[in-house]
Amino acid sequence: MFDHLSIGVTDLARSAAFYDAVMTALGHVRLSENYRHVAYGPEGFTGEAPFAILDGGSEARPPGPGFHLAFAAPSRDAVDRFHAAAMRLGGFDEGGPGVRENYNPGYYAAFVRDPDGYRLEAVSHEPIATPS
Repeated sequence: MFDHLSIGVTDLARSAAFYDAVMTALGHVRLSENYRHVAYGPEGFTGEAPFAILDGGSEARPPGPGFHLAFAAPSRDAVDRFHAAAMRLGGFDEGGPGVRENYNPGYYAAFVRDPDGYRLEAVSHEPIATPS
């Protein structure tokens, strides 16, 4: 449904350090950068990067309550690494790694806020065993 997404941040260098770590935990790399942006996606990706942070300066504001951005994680371990990296680099815990039974038994996720206040999630969707 979505082609790409970019968010405004107040301090590009600080946010780049944060997103370098959390994107690496999810298997993504820095694809491009300049004085105005840093972009991320799968290694070797060409075209418009799937995710970017933009230097918004003091005018950057995260969306209000109800918004969150969920990144696909390839495994529980990646979710755990995402959460640990976020905590190490100035993120705020919004719900540590674990199964979210309220969604389904295969929903393993962690929630954080980045240094600008964006609510982020990393989620791994695991197969659910069905009774025979």
